[in-house]
Amino acid sequence: MKNFQDKTAFVTGGASGIGLGTTKVFVKNGMRVVIADMRQSALDEAVAWFKENGGEVYPINLNVTDREAYAKAADEAESVFGNIHVLFNNAGVGMGGTTAQTTFKDWDYGMGVNIGGVINGVLTMLPRMLKHGEEGHIVSTSSTCGLLATGGMAIYCTSKYAVTGFMECLAVELQDSDIGVSVLYPGPTRTNLGQSTWENRPEHLRNEGDTGLPQRSGERPRSMEDMQRVFMDPLEMGERVLRGIRRNDLFIHTHPEFTEGYISRHDAIIRAVPDEQVDAERWNIIKGFSTTYTDRYDKQEKVGPPDW
Repeated sequence: MKNFQDKTAFVTGGASGIGLGTTKVFVKNGMRVVIADMRQSALDEAVAWFKENGGEVYPINLNVTDREAYAKAADEAESVFGNIHVLFNNAGVGMGGTTAQTTFKDWDYGMGVNIGGVINGVLTMLPRMLKHGEEGHIVSTSSTCGLLATGGMAIYCTSKYAVTGFMECLAVELQDSDIGVSVLYPGPTRTNLGQSTWENRPEHLRNEGDTGLPQRSGERPRSMEDMQRVFMDPLEMGERVLRGIRRNDLFIHTHPEFTEGYISRHDAIIRAVPDEQVDAERWNIIKGFSTTYTDRYDKQEKVGPPDW
């Protein structure tokens, strides 16, 4: 997708953080944006910003886990701005804690938003995008934790790995269409994910005694203010999203600091493949699947320094 002027984007989790930063970049490049978020106060603040600074945006209060509400939101978006060209599945929650500490409610909440919301977005919007036949793009936010798992983040990592797998499958399915597919892997970015995770958690999925405060032990960590000082600005993140859409990148990475981790993990995967001769008969059966994936991955070009 090369032309963004007068095209429409639907951005979930769009009222703050990465969603809002990307919305501002979309608007700067001539797009109309539907800002979907379930925090009305954040929606009001975002809309006020655009009224002052310019840009065509339309707010919709949406819980991405509610499929009926999602369908109504899609209808409303189309009635206001017409065809949807870009779907940015960005809404997410941050879920920590060791596996032994987690509850079924924790898993239902984290998986319901982080992967369930993406599924709901794609299944709601993709048929509409295919029907109108114009060029478009689907981006879903995973995380560096969607490729590099770490202890104490089982729910988050599981859900973000699932986003990766879903987008890779979708990219293969849509590679001959006019709809591109990307998966975004943000590193540390200035957002209010912790606050929104707690505020948006429905009562029936809260554990008894939950306060919304992080449980800490041992040495006191650096202050969030100190850490956020070196975190990426959401506007820069938005520029990287736009560049990924323009290039039709399957993978949109943002932080080169994670490169060594990616290499180590993938080298470990290759080392674990049996060092045996390929069975020719078996290869003839499965090579179609392998070739399909290889062709799609080979289309990913090397991303250079920012060019904005």
